[in-house]
Amino acid sequence: MVASMVGLLGALPSPSTNSLSIGPLELRAYGLMIALGALTAVAWSRRRQAARGGDPEDMSTIALWAVPAGLVGARLYHVATDWRSFQGRWEDVPALWQGGLGIPGGLMAGVAVGVLVARRLGLSMAGAMDVMVPTIPVAQAIGRWGNWFNQEVFGRPTDLPWALEIDAAHRPLGYSGAATFHPTFLYEGLWNVALAVFLVRIERRGVLRPGYLVGLWVFGYGLGRLWVEALRVDQASLIVGVRVNIWMALAAIVVGAVVTWTGRATRSPADTGNDRITT
Repeated sequence: MVASMVGLLGALPSPSTNSLSIGPLELRAYGLMIALGALTAVAWSRRRQAARGGDPEDMSTIALWAVPAGLVGARLYHVATDWRSFQGRWEDVPALWQGGLGIPGGLMAGVAVGVLVARRLGLSMAGAMDVMVPTIPVAQAIGRWGNWFNQEVFGRPTDLPWALEIDAAHRPLGYSGAATFHPTFLYEGLWNVALAVFLVRIERRGVLRPGYLVGLWVFGYGLGRLWVEALRVDQASLIVGVRVNIWMALAAIVVGAVVTWTGRATRSPADTGNDRITT
Protein backbone atom coordinates (compact mmCIF):
# COMPACT_ATOMS: atom_id res chain seq x y z
CA MET A 1 0.00 0.00 0.00
CA VAL A 2 2.80 2.41 0.90
CA ALA A 3 4.61 1.65 -2.35
CA SER A 4 1.45 2.23 -4.42
CA MET A 5 0.81 5.60 -2.72
CA VAL A 6 4.40 6.63 -3.40
CA GLY A 7 3.98 5.55 -7.01
CA LEU A 8 1.12 8.04 -7.41
CA LEU A 9 3.39 10.82 -6.18
CA GLY A 10 6.14 9.95 -8.65
CA ALA A 11 8.84 9.78 -5.96
CA LEU A 12 9.14 9.66 -2.21
CA PRO A 13 10.34 13.07 -0.99
CA SER A 14 12.78 13.38 1.88
CA PRO A 15 11.82 15.55 4.86
CA SER A 16 13.25 19.06 4.95
CA THR A 17 14.14 18.65 8.62
CA ASN A 18 14.95 15.80 10.97
CA SER A 19 13.83 17.44 14.20
CA LEU A 20 10.83 19.04 15.87
CA SER A 21 11.22 22.11 18.09
CA ILE A 22 8.82 22.62 20.99
CA GLY A 23 9.91 25.80 22.72
CA PRO A 24 13.48 25.27 23.94
CA LEU A 25 13.13 21.51 23.43
CA GLU A 26 14.38 19.95 20.19
CA LEU A 27 13.15 16.44 19.46
CA ARG A 28 15.04 14.35 16.92
CA ALA A 29 12.82 12.38 14.57
CA TYR A 30 15.34 9.52 14.56
CA GLY A 31 14.95 9.06 18.30
CA LEU A 32 11.19 9.48 18.15
CA MET A 33 10.87 6.68 15.59
CA ILE A 34 13.00 4.37 17.70
CA ALA A 35 10.93 5.19 20.77
CA LEU A 36 7.67 4.65 18.88
CA GLY A 37 8.91 1.30 17.60
CA ALA A 38 9.94 0.19 21.09
CA LEU A 39 6.63 1.28 22.63
CA THR A 40 4.66 -0.54 19.93
CA ALA A 41 6.63 -3.74 20.51
CA VAL A 42 6.16 -3.51 24.28
CA ALA A 43 2.41 -2.91 23.94
CA TRP A 44 2.01 -5.90 21.64
CA SER A 45 4.21 -8.07 23.87
CA ARG A 46 2.01 -7.20 26.85
CA ARG A 47 -1.08 -8.20 24.89
CA ARG A 48 0.47 -11.46 23.76
CA GLN A 49 1.61 -12.27 27.28
CA ALA A 50 -1.87 -11.60 28.68
CA ALA A 51 -3.42 -13.83 26.00
CA ARG A 52 -1.21 -16.66 27.25
CA GLY A 53 -2.39 -16.16 30.81
CA GLY A 54 0.82 -14.43 31.92
CA ASP A 55 1.45 -11.12 33.65
CA PRO A 56 1.79 -8.29 31.10
CA GLU A 57 3.98 -6.36 33.55
CA ASP A 58 6.70 -8.94 33.01
CA MET A 59 7.05 -7.73 29.42
CA SER A 60 7.37 -4.13 30.59
CA THR A 61 10.08 -5.13 33.06
CA ILE A 62 12.00 -6.97 30.36
CA ALA A 63 11.72 -4.00 28.01
CA LEU A 64 12.94 -1.62 30.71
CA TRP A 65 16.32 -3.39 30.55
CA ALA A 66 16.38 -4.83 27.04
CA VAL A 67 15.63 -1.62 25.12
CA PRO A 68 18.52 0.44 26.59
CA ALA A 69 20.82 -2.56 26.17
CA GLY A 70 19.73 -2.83 22.55
CA LEU A 71 20.49 0.84 21.91
CA VAL A 72 23.96 0.51 23.44
CA GLY A 73 24.63 -2.68 21.49
CA ALA A 74 23.42 -1.09 18.25
CA ARG A 75 25.66 1.93 18.70
CA LEU A 76 28.71 -0.14 19.60
CA TYR A 77 28.14 -2.37 16.56
CA HIS A 78 27.93 0.67 14.30
CA VAL A 79 31.08 2.20 15.77
CA ALA A 80 32.97 -1.10 15.54
CA THR A 81 32.03 -1.66 11.89
CA ASP A 82 32.45 1.97 10.82
CA TRP A 83 35.21 3.13 13.14
CA ARG A 84 37.05 5.05 10.43
CA SER A 85 34.27 7.64 10.24
CA PHE A 86 34.73 8.39 13.95
CA GLN A 87 38.45 9.09 13.74
CA GLY A 88 39.08 12.57 15.09
CA ARG A 89 35.57 12.85 16.51
CA TRP A 90 35.26 10.10 19.09
CA GLU A 91 33.20 12.46 21.23
CA ASP A 92 30.33 11.84 18.79
CA VAL A 93 30.08 8.15 19.70
CA PRO A 94 27.28 8.75 22.28
CA ALA A 95 25.34 11.01 19.86
CA LEU A 96 22.65 8.49 18.93
CA TRP A 97 20.35 11.22 17.59
CA GLN A 98 22.74 11.80 14.68
CA GLY A 99 21.95 8.34 13.34
CA GLY A 100 24.20 5.34 13.15
CA LEU A 101 22.77 2.30 14.87
CA GLY A 102 23.78 -1.21 13.83
CA ILE A 103 20.63 -3.29 14.12
CA PRO A 104 22.51 -6.63 14.42
CA GLY A 105 24.31 -5.39 17.53
CA GLY A 106 21.10 -4.04 18.98
CA LEU A 107 19.25 -7.28 18.43
CA MET A 108 21.98 -9.40 19.98
CA ALA A 109 22.38 -7.17 23.04
CA GLY A 110 18.67 -6.58 23.53
CA VAL A 111 17.69 -10.23 23.22
CA ALA A 112 20.54 -11.38 25.47
CA VAL A 113 19.59 -8.94 28.24
CA GLY A 114 15.90 -9.71 27.75
CA VAL A 115 16.55 -13.41 28.26
CA LEU A 116 18.55 -12.73 31.42
CA VAL A 117 15.78 -10.55 32.86
CA ALA A 118 13.15 -13.14 31.97
CA ARG A 119 15.17 -15.74 33.84
CA ARG A 120 15.40 -13.47 36.89
CA LEU A 121 11.62 -13.10 36.77
CA GLY A 122 11.25 -16.87 36.79
CA LEU A 123 9.66 -16.98 33.36
CA SER A 124 9.93 -19.82 30.89
CA MET A 125 12.72 -18.92 28.46
CA ALA A 126 10.88 -20.56 25.58
CA GLY A 127 7.60 -18.86 26.42
CA ALA A 128 9.15 -15.41 26.86
CA MET A 129 11.02 -15.68 23.56
CA ASP A 130 7.92 -16.75 21.67
CA VAL A 131 5.97 -13.82 23.11
CA MET A 132 8.59 -11.23 22.17
CA VAL A 133 9.95 -12.47 18.84
CA PRO A 134 7.12 -11.39 16.47
CA THR A 135 7.08 -7.90 18.03
CA ILE A 136 10.75 -7.20 17.30
CA PRO A 137 10.48 -6.85 13.49
CA VAL A 138 7.56 -4.46 14.01
CA ALA A 139 9.79 -2.26 16.17
CA GLN A 140 12.47 -2.46 13.46
CA ALA A 141 10.00 -1.47 10.75
CA ILE A 142 8.90 1.64 12.63
CA GLY A 143 12.41 2.58 13.68
CA ARG A 144 13.62 2.46 10.08
CA TRP A 145 11.62 5.59 9.33
CA GLY A 146 14.21 7.46 11.37
CA ASN A 147 16.60 6.84 8.46
CA TRP A 148 14.14 8.61 6.18
CA PHE A 149 14.24 11.75 8.32
CA ASN A 150 18.06 11.64 8.38
CA GLN A 151 18.29 10.96 4.62
CA GLU A 152 20.47 7.90 5.16
CA VAL A 153 20.45 4.15 4.47
CA PHE A 154 19.35 4.33 0.85
CA GLY A 155 20.33 2.23 -2.14
CA ARG A 156 21.58 2.64 -5.68
CA PRO A 157 20.19 5.36 -7.98
CA THR A 158 16.90 4.44 -9.60
CA ASP A 159 14.07 6.09 -11.51
CA LEU A 160 11.38 3.70 -10.29
CA PRO A 161 8.07 5.35 -9.34
CA TRP A 162 8.79 4.84 -5.63
CA ALA A 163 12.36 6.20 -5.78
CA LEU A 164 13.56 8.28 -2.83
CA GLU A 165 14.62 11.89 -3.38
CA ILE A 166 17.91 12.70 -1.61
CA ASP A 167 19.25 16.23 -1.16
CA ALA A 168 22.64 16.92 -2.73
CA ALA A 169 24.24 17.37 0.69
CA HIS A 170 23.34 13.79 1.67
CA ARG A 171 24.40 11.99 -1.50
CA PRO A 172 27.48 9.75 -1.20
CA LEU A 173 30.69 10.34 -3.12
CA GLY A 174 30.36 9.38 -6.75
CA TYR A 175 26.58 9.90 -6.83
CA SER A 176 26.30 13.68 -6.81
CA GLY A 177 24.55 13.63 -10.18
CA ALA A 178 21.80 11.26 -9.06
CA ALA A 179 18.66 12.68 -7.49
CA THR A 180 16.62 9.58 -6.64
CA PHE A 181 17.66 6.32 -5.01
CA HIS A 182 16.22 3.01 -3.83
CA PRO A 183 14.44 3.60 -0.47
CA THR A 184 16.08 0.65 1.26
CA PHE A 185 14.74 1.79 4.63
CA LEU A 186 11.23 1.32 3.21
CA TYR A 187 12.08 -2.05 1.68
CA GLU A 188 13.42 -3.34 4.97
CA GLY A 189 10.47 -1.89 6.87
CA LEU A 190 7.91 -3.60 4.66
CA TRP A 191 9.90 -6.83 4.80
CA ASN A 192 9.86 -6.74 8.59
CA VAL A 193 6.11 -6.16 8.76
CA ALA A 194 5.59 -9.15 6.46
CA LEU A 195 8.01 -11.17 8.59
CA ALA A 196 6.04 -10.37 11.76
CA VAL A 197 2.80 -11.53 10.12
CA PHE A 198 4.52 -14.69 8.89
CA LEU A 199 5.91 -15.48 12.35
CA VAL A 200 2.46 -15.20 13.92
CA ARG A 201 0.96 -17.49 11.27
CA ILE A 202 3.69 -20.08 11.80
CA GLU A 203 3.16 -19.85 15.56
CA ARG A 204 -0.55 -20.53 15.13
CA ARG A 205 0.15 -23.62 13.06
CA GLY A 206 2.28 -25.10 15.84
CA VAL A 207 4.97 -26.42 13.50
CA LEU A 208 7.80 -25.32 15.81
CA ARG A 209 8.51 -26.36 19.37
CA PRO A 210 8.28 -23.65 22.06
CA GLY A 211 11.27 -21.31 22.00
CA TYR A 212 12.32 -22.02 18.43
CA LEU A 213 10.37 -19.25 16.72
CA VAL A 214 13.47 -17.13 17.25
CA GLY A 215 15.29 -19.25 14.67
CA LEU A 216 12.74 -18.42 12.00
CA TRP A 217 12.96 -14.74 12.89
CA VAL A 218 16.77 -14.75 12.61
CA PHE A 219 16.53 -16.56 9.28
CA GLY A 220 13.92 -14.15 7.93
CA TYR A 221 15.78 -11.10 9.12
CA GLY A 222 19.02 -12.31 7.55
CA LEU A 223 17.29 -13.05 4.26
CA GLY A 224 15.72 -9.61 4.09
CA ARG A 225 18.86 -7.82 5.20
CA LEU A 226 20.92 -9.64 2.56
CA TRP A 227 19.10 -8.29 -0.47
CA VAL A 228 18.56 -4.85 1.05
CA GLU A 229 22.22 -4.54 2.03
CA ALA A 230 23.26 -5.47 -1.51
CA LEU A 231 21.45 -2.37 -2.78
CA ARG A 232 23.14 0.13 -0.47
CA VAL A 233 25.82 2.52 -1.69
CA ASP A 234 26.86 4.24 1.54
CA GLN A 235 30.39 3.76 2.83
CA ALA A 236 30.86 0.57 4.83
CA SER A 237 33.61 -1.62 6.23
CA LEU A 238 34.53 -4.56 4.01
CA ILE A 239 35.79 -8.07 4.60
CA VAL A 240 37.35 -9.63 1.49
CA GLY A 241 35.72 -6.89 -0.55
CA VAL A 242 32.22 -7.62 0.81
CA ARG A 243 30.22 -5.40 3.17
CA VAL A 244 30.37 -6.54 6.80
CA ASN A 245 26.59 -6.57 7.08
CA ILE A 246 26.30 -8.93 4.12
CA TRP A 247 28.50 -11.41 5.97
CA MET A 248 26.32 -10.86 9.03
CA ALA A 249 23.17 -11.53 7.00
CA LEU A 250 24.63 -14.74 5.59
CA ALA A 251 25.56 -15.89 9.10
CA ALA A 252 22.03 -15.10 10.32
CA ILE A 253 20.52 -17.14 7.48
CA VAL A 254 22.67 -20.16 8.31
CA VAL A 255 22.17 -19.96 12.09
CA GLY A 256 18.46 -19.26 11.75
CA ALA A 257 17.97 -22.17 9.36
CA VAL A 258 19.76 -24.58 11.70
CA VAL A 259 17.76 -23.44 14.75
CA THR A 260 14.47 -23.59 12.84
CA TRP A 261 15.21 -27.06 11.48
CA THR A 262 16.18 -28.27 14.95
CA GLY A 263 12.96 -26.89 16.43
CA ARG A 264 10.54 -28.62 14.10
CA ALA A 265 7.60 -30.07 16.01
CA THR A 266 6.55 -33.66 15.47
CA ARG A 267 2.81 -33.63 14.94
CA SER A 268 0.34 -36.36 14.22
CA PRO A 269 -2.29 -35.87 11.49
CA ALA A 270 -4.93 -35.49 14.22
CA ASP A 271 -3.05 -32.53 15.67
CA THR A 272 -3.29 -30.42 12.53
CA GLY A 273 -6.90 -29.49 13.23
CA ASN A 274 -6.12 -28.25 16.74
CA ASP A 275 -3.87 -25.30 16.02
CA ARG A 276 -3.78 -22.80 18.83
CA ILE A 277 -4.71 -19.25 17.87
CA THR A 278 -2.65 -16.51 19.50
CA THR A 279 -2.50 -12.76 19.11
